[in-house]
Amino acid sequence: MLRKFLLQASIRRNFTASSSSFVFLRQCSSSSSSSSQIPNGHFVEHLEKSAESPPSATISVDRTALYNPPEHSHEPSAESVLVKNLKNIIKFRGGPITVSEYMEEVLTNPKAGYYINRDVFGADGDFITSPEVSQMFGEMIGVWAMCLWEQMGKPNKVNLVELGPGRGTLLADLLHGASKFKNFTDSLHIHMIECSPALQKLQYENLKCATEDGADENEKRINSTIAESPVSWHAMLEQVPTGLPTIIIAHEFFDALPLHQFQKASRGWCEKMVDVTENSSFRFVLSPQPTPATLYLMKRFKWAETEEIARLNHIEVCPKAIDLTQEISKRIAIDGGGALIIDYGVNGIVSNSLQAIRKHKFVDILDNPGSADLSAYVDFAAIRHSAEEVPGASVHGPMTQSQFLGSLGINFRVEALLDNCTEEQAEYLRTGYWRLVGEGEAPFWEGPDDQTPIGMGTRYLAMAIVNQKQGIPVPFQ
Repeated sequence: MLRKFLLQASIRRNFTASSSSFVFLRQCSSSSSSSSQIPNGHFVEHLEKSAESPPSATISVDRTALYNPPEHSHEPSAESVLVKNLKNIIKFRGGPITVSEYMEEVLTNPKAGYYINRDVFGADGDFITSPEVSQMFGEMIGVWAMCLWEQMGKPNKVNLVELGPGRGTLLADLLHGASKFKNFTDSLHIHMIECSPALQKLQYENLKCATEDGADENEKRINSTIAESPVSWHAMLEQVPTGLPTIIIAHEFFDALPLHQFQKASRGWCEKMVDVTENSSFRFVLSPQPTPATLYLMKRFKWAETEEIARLNHIEVCPKAIDLTQEISKRIAIDGGGALIIDYGVNGIVSNSLQAIRKHKFVDILDNPGSADLSAYVDFAAIRHSAEEVPGASVHGPMTQSQFLGSLGINFRVEALLDNCTEEQAEYLRTGYWRLVGEGEAPFWEGPDDQTPIGMGTRYLAMAIVNQKQGIPVPFQ
């Protein structure tokens, strides 16, 4: 089936060679490791307060009623709406907020959040992701999804869910590549988990959606005309209907989930917080007492070796990743199906990896909040342990993105595309292929040094969670 899929698909895009170099896939050029550190230029201070706000004093923002947000300005301002909001939260709280709270406000604040009002991807955005690099990435994810569907027994109805779909490029390429396999595409109901109205609009366009009147006069049906599959949008995974086998794709989603940072101090592990200085700028401080997130830190310690913890001075813990993994695993264990997680990260405890990227360059994490992407390495070991706690779910991987795509047949696919393209398209294909599966600088590159393609095949990892009854998924056998 793999070879049939790869040979039947044809070139669908007019390729254009990239004319500039970018920060690729939110990733730095240094070697990835659990102790990688992104300098942020801030001195971390200890708070000398005798008491801390009680755990019950939390801020919760309802993001389900987003509608016609104002245009987002990417330019620095004296005091943006988001900066004012962050300072008001700190003032109301009577003290600093966690890094997790800071990330959530910066990325998804309904009025000024980074992802909410603009297209952040591509040459005109801040970073480039794998689906934007080459159509082959989405096609290979389609191969994986079809293989899983066959292992599931080729059910007539399947939920195909993507978490954080970006522009919708990945699913568009998946549907294009799978369009000849009608039994598969006819079974799909696509569900996009997206809170950004701006990105929802792009996804609607890239999936070539059409809106039709439903049975009820107030009901509207949306179909992707690429494969005539129904499409729905949701703010959260829990809003996707249960009761059907589900295939979940999470590509570069976990890396943007809000996390907590801890630093080793003389009194033990202290949570790093964000506070406001006397001159009204942001700074990092350490909490004087244990915080609620310490419970997740202790849980993470139970999954780690003593020697692994002893050599670290900083640790990042992502409760939302742990909770989401368990939600995904429970759904799969009950309804059947599987989830594919691809992201940059490590198979162990993550240290000080939080980074900010603006216009393809690394910037200070606390500089002009809302104008830069925030992301961090994914702790794949924590995802694995979280899924293993759910009866009926099995975890496979991680393996490198290079191994994953290679096993699915990307080598055959690039050869098939190169047989039917112009020289300009061939350069684009070779460059995209290297970025997806290569390691380091491309040895074939003859252009400007500052545009040398950087391979990320070993920096990104792939992991699958499936229903235990379905066996081991391709290509993790």
